[in-house]
Amino acid sequence: MTAFHFCCVECGAIYAEDPGRLLCDTCSQLQEGGGTTRGVLEVVLEELPDRWLDDYSSPEFLSSFLPIPDGSHLPRVPVGNTPLLKADRLAAAIGVKNLWVKDDTRNPSGSTKDRASQLVVAKAGEYGFETIAAASTGNAATALAAMAASAGVRAIAFVPASAPEAKLVQIQIYGARLVLVDGSYDDAFELCLNACDEYGWYNRNTALNPFTTEGKKTLALEIAHQLHASGVEGPDVVLVPTGDGVIISGVARGFDDLVRAGLLGRAPRLIAVQPERSSAIATALREGRESVEADEHADSVADSLNVSMPRNSIQCLKYVRSSGGAGVVVAEDDILESISLLAHTTGVFAEPAGAAAVAGLKQALSEGLVDRDERVVLAVTGSGLKDVASAARTVTRPAAIEPTLEAVRKMLGEV
Repeated sequence: MTAFHFCCVECGAIYAEDPGRLLCDTCSQLQEGGGTTRGVLEVVLEELPDRWLDDYSSPEFLSSFLPIPDGSHLPRVPVGNTPLLKADRLAAAIGVKNLWVKDDTRNPSGSTKDRASQLVVAKAGEYGFETIAAASTGNAATALAAMAASAGVRAIAFVPASAPEAKLVQIQIYGARLVLVDGSYDDAFELCLNACDEYGWYNRNTALNPFTTEGKKTLALEIAHQLHASGVEGPDVVLVPTGDGVIISGVARGFDDLVRAGLLGRAPRLIAVQPERSSAIATALREGRESVEADEHADSVADSLNVSMPRNSIQCLKYVRSSGGAGVVVAEDDILESISLLAHTTGVFAEPAGAAAVAGLKQALSEGLVDRDERVVLAVTGSGLKDVASAARTVTRPAAIEPTLEAVRKMLGEV
């Protein structure tokens, strides 16, 4: 295992690894109930590989770029190594020259969140925890449930009762204990915090657990490696659907590690994409503010991005700005339309949150945040099978016909 330490995102304090360590002692004292998480820690690897590795899902990769001693505690189901698709037809439809789609719908539970849960479950096993809990709008909980099932540990998921049915079924099918919360994601987050303190469970809550961000950096490592393998320089810009701010922070960490390792000349600009009715981070970026203001009435068709108070806003704002990136806000209708556009042109079926990256690119182009000849990557973060009801709103189902060729001809307008 590469040696590592924790570093506080706010004050820079350094901490050694400790199974009970989740936050900075000093900055966490500034925490307000229901507010953005204070004292977030990030993992800093003290050594990095000086060469590209052939298999980015291998134990060699995981123990070289992640803070685990070996693969003994990793869930057995493989995570990551998802396709990076050259999206020429989508590029033509939008009006850009070089576009790729990172298809994270192919992960075991159907979302990017598997990357974080894989590492959290591995660390929990290393530390001797038998129960892991998480608050989630749905995907983080399904990811935890899947990884815990694979590793043979207990998972407890605190999820708003309004989450899509498919995600609730996934959680239970994997064998996790589902706790339906009559409230928002933010209510579920606070309840999970209290329950973990009460029962001594390992807390996977996004941002609170530093290994959630660390696990998601593998998304960036794969993008860079896949482009390198095809003879292409790293991307100029990556658009990431953003809720709490952990995925985009993890992507930033991954690219920064590659730059530190000398494997990438420069990190790309990062653009945080948020829906208009849940846009605390993007709004703060656009208005030049140092902190976010809660969206008290957050409500979006992209349930995975539906967060009133983004828990990882401090780290997210820091990394998006240092990358030279920005935030964009997209309309609900544009998100829904992007589900079909993405599917028609690439064969990738995304949930609303994943398709938001497509809407975000259109918006970024209209605002001059992305040039049409740049190398652009869209992070598609979740499968459309998680929320078929939303996709169904974008199509009209045809009437049934009689089982005759004459009926087919009539349907096709040949009669």
